[in-house]
Amino acid sequence: MSFDAARLANATTRALRAYDPGHDLPALRKRFGAALAELGSNENPLGPSPRAVAAINAAWPDMLRYPDPKGGALKAALARHLGVVPDQISLGNGSHELLMLIAQCFADADTSVVYSEFGFAVFPIATAASGARPIRVPALARDHATMPLGHDLGAMARAIRADTRIVYVANPNNPTGTWFGDAAFDAFVARVPADVLVVVDEAYHEYVGDPALTSALRLLPRHPNLIITRTFSKAYALAGLRAGYMVSDPGVAAVLERLRESFNVNGLALAAAEAALADQAHVARARAWNLAEREWLSERLRGRGLRVLPSQTNFVLIDFGRDAAPVERALFEQGVIARPMGGYGLPEFLRISVGARSENERLLDALP
Repeated sequence: MSFDAARLANATTRALRAYDPGHDLPALRKRFGAALAELGSNENPLGPSPRAVAAINAAWPDMLRYPDPKGGALKAALARHLGVVPDQISLGNGSHELLMLIAQCFADADTSVVYSEFGFAVFPIATAASGARPIRVPALARDHATMPLGHDLGAMARAIRADTRIVYVANPNNPTGTWFGDAAFDAFVARVPADVLVVVDEAYHEYVGDPALTSALRLLPRHPNLIITRTFSKAYALAGLRAGYMVSDPGVAAVLERLRESFNVNGLALAAAEAALADQAHVARARAWNLAEREWLSERLRGRGLRVLPSQTNFVLIDFGRDAAPVERALFEQGVIARPMGGYGLPEFLRISVGARSENERLLDALP
């Protein structure tokens, strides 16, 4: 009998599938070189703050040392920036790790987890990894007047059961780009039992321009069951360093510390994130540039007769009205990388990151 490691895995792991990162981008960079338009990963083409680059260079000599296991300097900087105390902050290898840790710490086979259809892909993965029962709530109808495919917060509140331990939401949401304002979220949180954790992923918070949406952070003093996750991978343009953070009640953060990997944020990431946080002018430029470029791109896509969903992020979701796989393949062959949405159950859609103007023009030229 041949050795089969998969048979030795526990039942929860056997039911999981490995994360699919999409195309082999390192190979594609070699194939297309500078002509490659990488519009599939929602990165910031403006790049990081010069302060972050300088901090990385300054941190090189310390690479022989382990990083600060508590990330004390970054936590202190985040606490000042957000108006909280350091004990409310947890650091992660990107917000992905923190979203997984929350489920690992608070959910199990005796509990359920609520999340939305077309929500962030990590939510069902974290639920499955914890062994909890998933409750996937249908999203708003595709022809919804303002937020097609967005979270149906009313339905999500009604889906909570006695055994529900976590509700995951994303605001704005990836991959749809949809969002909900403060008033809608306030009403939702008021309906959630106090012993159910409400996890709000705000990875795209820095790109938001709608004044009706601020942040769930303002409710944390009144709702200690709230958890907010954010990342330095998007507007701060530090995706390659993998740094994220979570803001919660100190008691929640203390529970995560029991399972968090030691030294889970590397020294370069800690230094760069702290420096990037200090350069809010750079973030403001990224926000303003993204807003203008997203509108420029959206107008031209609509001019092609395509449906572009509303977005408060650095990407747009495009409805081709037919199977989008041939479109994605045609773009790929010309070195334009888009994100297919078939895995989300949206085969007629492609998600397109807002790239540099030259990349966006290449996209428009390459569209069949």
